[in-house]
Amino acid sequence: MVAGHSRAGDWRHSAFRVLAVLALVSGFAAPGAAVPRPNAALNSTDAMLRWINAYRGKPAPDGLPLLVRGLSDLQAFKDAETCGAYIGFIAGVLGANPDRAETLVGRMLSIAPADQWVLVRAIAYSGLPNWKVLLVKFADRMPTRRAMIDKYLGGKLPTLDQIAYQISKPGMLDKIKETLKIGGDRKKDVEIEPNPELIDVLWGYYLATGAYQPIGRIIKLLPLANDRDSVEGLTTGSAAKFTLASNAVRDLHLLAMLKRAVKSQPEDVAKVLNDVIDTAESVDTVRMRKESLAAIEELKQKGPNSKRDLSGLGQIGQGALSMGCVVAAATGQLELGIPCVIGGAAYSAGLQYISH
Repeated sequence: MVAGHSRAGDWRHSAFRVLAVLALVSGFAAPGAAVPRPNAALNSTDAMLRWINAYRGKPAPDGLPLLVRGLSDLQAFKDAETCGAYIGFIAGVLGANPDRAETLVGRMLSIAPADQWVLVRAIAYSGLPNWKVLLVKFADRMPTRRAMIDKYLGGKLPTLDQIAYQISKPGMLDKIKETLKIGGDRKKDVEIEPNPELIDVLWGYYLATGAYQPIGRIIKLLPLANDRDSVEGLTTGSAAKFTLASNAVRDLHLLAMLKRAVKSQPEDVAKVLNDVIDTAESVDTVRMRKESLAAIEELKQKGPNSKRDLSGLGQIGQGALSMGCVVAAATGQLELGIPCVIGGAAYSAGLQYISH
């Protein structure tokens, strides 16, 4: 898979780095709230965030180019990993204004060429039926981003319709096959793997539209809050869960949306979403935050459940797969009758291999 923004790092920090962005923009404006004039002086990050906050109450799409130029001047797009909310907001405004999208993009092109990647991604994430046409139309005016544009046009970079919703975790047989190059070169799907930056993007889109679609995509990430095999998955699920709850405390439109949505969710999603709703209604986000951080820390210290389960089997003297048996399974040759139950050093070596 092609990860949207996957990276290694301190996942305890990343788990709630998304909240640093939302802390500035989560005071959602109530419908009808006053919106700063599009031509008002957007000369500071605070002023821009206030404008973004108020936008949903009274949309003013003509102010978007001024906002984007101001963000570029302040180097808000310098770090690709911290501007997801802005990208989502731009994408949301474009997607909600299909008749004006071309004009808006044209007025945003005056930003620094180094920042134009933001426009390319926002167009691709907009959900507009003609987003590829827009990229083609403006490609010559963004020559430094031609390679990125070509990748989107060629389907080599994913859009928000291509979210994986599960962290890709290669299993034991996958690792064996990769090591032995079994199965040849298989084409991998182009997808955005779940990560906290994706959640930023989806919240930005919601701020621009108030629509269910970005919230529905966050909801589909909730089962990852119970992931005990991947720190990245648990982090992303925890961020989805916590941000939904904390924002629903203040945003009653969002809370009502979550209550309607829970009725049609599969069991694994509904269970977590009900916890989100209960937490929002009782304003108990402190508890949720502590539980999430504790779960992430435990996973980091103890390792994934899959590894712990295998370790437990070894400790109580149960059988384990030898590497020879695993290779036979990977190649479809179990009929060879290779003995698969062993113990001792071979098991320890196999477990160590699996954990890498």
